[in-house]
Amino acid sequence: MFRTFKKLDWFFKLRWKSYTFGVVALIICAILQVLNPKIVGTIIDQFVAGTLNWRTLIFWVSLILIFALVMYGLRYGWRMALFGNSTLIESILRNRLFSHFTRMDAAFFQRYRTGDLMAHATNDLAAIRFVAADGVLTLTDAFSLGGVTLFSMFFFIDWKLTLFSILPFPILIAISTYLGKLIHARYRGALKAFSSMNNHVQESVSGIKVLKALGEEKEDFYAFEKETEKVVEENRGVYKLKAGVNPSIEIVMGLTYVIALLIGGNYVQTGRISIGDLVAFISYIGMMQWPLLAVGSLINTLERGNAAYDRVELLLSNETSIVEAEKPVKKPLDGDIDFDIQSFSYPNEHKPALSHVSFHLKKGNTLGIVGRTGSGKSTIYKLLLRDYDLYKGAILYGGINIKDYALQSLKEGIAIVPQDNFLFSTTIRDNIRFGNPALSQEEIEEAAKTAHIHEDILQFPKGYDTTVGERGVSLSGGQKQRIAIARALAVEPECLILDDSLSAVDANTEEAILASLKQKRSQKTTIISAHRISSIMQADEIIVMDEGQISEKGTHDQLIDYQGWYAEMYQKQQLERKLDGEGA
Repeated sequence: MFRTFKKLDWFFKLRWKSYTFGVVALIICAILQVLNPKIVGTIIDQFVAGTLNWRTLIFWVSLILIFALVMYGLRYGWRMALFGNSTLIESILRNRLFSHFTRMDAAFFQRYRTGDLMAHATNDLAAIRFVAADGVLTLTDAFSLGGVTLFSMFFFIDWKLTLFSILPFPILIAISTYLGKLIHARYRGALKAFSSMNNHVQESVSGIKVLKALGEEKEDFYAFEKETEKVVEENRGVYKLKAGVNPSIEIVMGLTYVIALLIGGNYVQTGRISIGDLVAFISYIGMMQWPLLAVGSLINTLERGNAAYDRVELLLSNETSIVEAEKPVKKPLDGDIDFDIQSFSYPNEHKPALSHVSFHLKKGNTLGIVGRTGSGKSTIYKLLLRDYDLYKGAILYGGINIKDYALQSLKEGIAIVPQDNFLFSTTIRDNIRFGNPALSQEEIEEAAKTAHIHEDILQFPKGYDTTVGERGVSLSGGQKQRIAIARALAVEPECLILDDSLSAVDANTEEAILASLKQKRSQKTTIISAHRISSIMQADEIIVMDEGQISEKGTHDQLIDYQGWYAEMYQKQQLERKLDGEGA
């Protein structure tokens, strides 16, 4: 049970001063608290003996009042110390988790779903926070108050009566230990169920348009109900076990009261103790009820925190496969790209995603990549961006292996506009300057003009101050794509990758964007992947991907002459455009 505290010893060492103050304050409060029953017992004995007077009564009452005021100050202090620390550890672990997420590779995010990661960063950390505050509080308060109370019962009242009264306590220890093990296992299941439900909510909210478009709202709701029922079922199992703790304590306390009254009553009759002592002893037993109840609460808090900490530690133990070189090259990217991959397979997949893919791309040139869905186009970008490193072959940029570059140099030198255009829930201006917040309005507009979105932005009531909504929900597909392109252009990358990023714009806008890119980026490298041949036909070189291999390579004219898949697709798309024009 206490292994949870051992796992958090790094934080206790970090905040040892405030924790020491909190623990000492709790112990002093416990000592002062157990003095009150003794004072009350003394007042009763003096009253029975006829020796109590107003001066003595005022003295004892004043002493109780002083103790109350001191305890008030100490309780305020330990609450500030303990609960302040609990907020701090949650903050530290949350920052550690978020930093860990930003360092992880693509394989990590394939293993863990977004909702699951969110559950770790919220629900699990809340459980750990309870350990750092409520756990320390309950442990210290229970043992200090329980220990001081037992001491007082032994030495202030009667040691034999105390020994007889606490005989049922070992039963409670055995029950608590047994239930603690069961609760820990149940809590792990409850946390896992919550993660699954949380992920369902995240996916459903993100894909609400698709759900509505396909009329799957009811089916998704029924699926969510099952997830919720699973959470309820797992937590019900936890609460069934927790419900057994307090009744066990009540039974033990009942036995203790019975023993104390029977034996204590006999001791009063024989003169071994006074009536005041018996009253004080019964009060002490009442004070023992909280420490015993606290044991049950402590078990729940520690086992839940232990399960949560194990989950967080497991997450943090994941290591990225993308490791920076010991002495990385920190200069900006520059030069030609030599791409030579003999073989690459995604994790846990045996079939190669790329096989014998080689090309040389000169600085300032444009490379076009086409092919069927799943042919390996996006895989080329992922390797160039170092999303994955485990492959046979080499990728050189300016004659230097990309694995030898500093990761920051690689990120600053290559910008990608992916198929799934993600916009942040902020203004258009902030989205465009996301990669460089120091950009001036003039520079922002220049990037927007190159992406041919400037005029559209000016049509919005708030212009560049328009909030796009979550994931750009308030914009059309073409507008989102062009804002994403403007965002990539704003950082002026050495290499710009457009991964089917013009699919949602019309042919005229596509042609205008490509012409602007050719003019603005004549000295920089561009790679364009597309399903529409018109997007890449002006490229300096075009490669056709088929099942992870290059099936055709050359310029547009050369590939047309080759009369292969490329020529076939070009003729088909040209015919479709003509038919669309006639239909208009």
